[in-house]
Amino acid sequence: MKRVVITGQGSINALGNTVPETLEAMREGRCGIGPLDIRDVDRLSIQIGGQVRGYDPEARFNRQQIALYDRFTQFTLLAAEEAITQSGLTFAGELAATSGVVLGTAGGGVNTWDDNYRTVYEDGKNRVHPFVVPKLMNNAAASHVSMRYNLKGPSFTVATACSSSNHAMGQAFQLIRCGAAKAMVTGGSESMLCFGGIKAWEGLRVMSRDACRPFSANRNGMVQGEGAALFVFEEYEHARARGADILAEVIGFAMTSDASDIVMPSKQGAARAIQGAVTDARIPLDAVGYINAHGTGTAANDKTECAAVADVFGAHADRLMISSTKSMHGHVIGGTGAIELLACIMAVRDGVIAPTIGYEEPDPECALDVVPNTARDAHVEVCLSNAFAFGGLNAVLALKRI
Repeated sequence: MKRVVITGQGSINALGNTVPETLEAMREGRCGIGPLDIRDVDRLSIQIGGQVRGYDPEARFNRQQIALYDRFTQFTLLAAEEAITQSGLTFAGELAATSGVVLGTAGGGVNTWDDNYRTVYEDGKNRVHPFVVPKLMNNAAASHVSMRYNLKGPSFTVATACSSSNHAMGQAFQLIRCGAAKAMVTGGSESMLCFGGIKAWEGLRVMSRDACRPFSANRNGMVQGEGAALFVFEEYEHARARGADILAEVIGFAMTSDASDIVMPSKQGAARAIQGAVTDARIPLDAVGYINAHGTGTAANDKTECAAVADVFGAHADRLMISSTKSMHGHVIGGTGAIELLACIMAVRDGVIAPTIGYEEPDPECALDVVPNTARDAHVEVCLSNAFAFGGLNAVLALKRI
């Protein structure tokens, strides 16, 4: 099997417009969640989110591009540019033919849906823009990345709700490891912070009106965010031969299905995914030093995840650091695992553990080291990134320092 490494990363999210800005905010424990600036926000009971502030699409794209790119696609292309530039790769010839893109998103062009429902139902118009379908389709972002960067290998989109990014990155990892691809652009994006997107989530009654406080006894729900994070995964020998700056190595991946409930998580399903990633990485359990948790700030998720970690790691669970960066950037749904992988790379590369901010009261059912409120310096060789989605779809990645 081929070794797989990460040679580029890019992001735009509530914490920053680039990876350096995002990591600085994580180190500082800065919160990117605040009042929403969207149309008809006064009609919503949930009025906060991890919004990308001050974003002007016209400053980044021309009119023809904006007609084709939903907000989630725009975020994807900006993150892709940063990641591919950092990697130093140019996709031509054989490399282009053996490189592709796998991205995750849950909703795809939600803003486009919202805008055009208004056009038809509220404004009473009988025609919509001819590019509505190619703008809103879930694979739009992946297709535009492949076209812009000449990626002619395996290219597709994964939609598994909140696990979409981790599933996508896991597929990219496996394609390179088995020799089917030389390099893959992978990650995820989401932008549901519009009236229709928030109104739909309100119906689930899992949203907080004030803050995201994962693992804290006084938590009261999740907070949505938006943005994208993309990475260049590359076959190790190829990266080494060209002298690439390697950020981290991807060493394991596992995915499971709870097969039990459409919204309630299963401890057993989560535990099997965590154990599976460690087994796939061929490392002992005590090699893991940090876990970036799914950590949504809902009682069901937090307690189930902590119980799964305790079951898998036993006594070593007390020596693990586990934090949820959703407390800072919000839950970016299908794009969230990709943004959280930035924190994992920071942990193994820089020795900085992003905190769980907003932590106020210990919860006996979440009695782990959740790195409360303040980032921590710590040497970490291996970390895990957890993602557990509605529908019981779980995906866990393992990263190693290199």
